[in-house]
Amino acid sequence: MPVPKRKKSRSRRDMRRATHKLKASNPNDCPRCASPKLPHRICLNCGFYKKEDILHLEEAV
Repeated sequence: MPVPKRKKSRSRRDMRRATHKLKASNPNDCPRCASPKLPHRICLNCGFYKKEDILHLEEAV
């Protein structure tokens, strides 16, 4: 099995790992209630997704 001839420096190791960072999610606005929601997911505020009521939420009085 091949083995590295020399030890990788900390600088080279960290340059390689610089691309492993996480990206923040990009929330969209719900078309019905305008609250922020993740794309391709049901709105947890009103239960709306793709022009349909998926969750029939009871409104607190």
